[in-house]
Amino acid sequence: MVSQKKEPDKLPPNQYTIPKILLWGIEHPGIINILPNIRKEEFKLIIDGEVDSPLKLDWMQFLNLKQSIDISNFHCVEGWSVLNQKWEGVLFKDLIKIIKVKNSAKFVWFECADGYNTSLPLSYLMEDHVILAHRLNDEDLSQPLGGPVRLIVPNKYAYKSPMWITKMTFLSKNKLGYWEKGIYSDSADPWKNDRYRK
Repeated sequence: MVSQKKEPDKLPPNQYTIPKILLWGIEHPGIINILPNIRKEEFKLIIDGEVDSPLKLDWMQFLNLKQSIDISNFHCVEGWSVLNQKWEGVLFKDLIKIIKVKNSAKFVWFECADGYNTSLPLSYLMEDHVILAHRLNDEDLSQPLGGPVRLIVPNKYAYKSPMWITKMTFLSKNKLGYWEKGIYSDSADPWKNDRYRK
């Protein structure tokens, strides 16, 4: 399945385009301040919280889920954007079909191998183009870009697209993540230029 955004070349306010997504280096924001190196044979994705069917997926189980391709733009809060990126993985709305989420679940909390964390409303995650990606532009997602699996949320600034995901917890109440407790907005809406915490 391939989906395409209606206006793939439109930029949010105060963004400029660059040719490719920038690699994270030693300055990346994770709590433990290293680039995790998760081998696929060691990959585990835990899904728990307000769900009737918690899951623990290994790499092959993740690949055996329904796979989709999505083309979207990627917007960093620092001001750069990369257009028409081709992501392959599991659409979030397809994943939760097998989880049996409780009515009490309103948010999802994401934990990452580098100690990073963030949250998003479940209603937003159910929209088109939100994907747990393991491939980018026909190549396996590289480790510096969040491989083996990262979340992609095109209509939020990229700090809402966490890398090296290890756990997703469904919550009844919101919980502020790494950047949201600091300088950046929880809404992270690039179309409203909503970058900084008020």
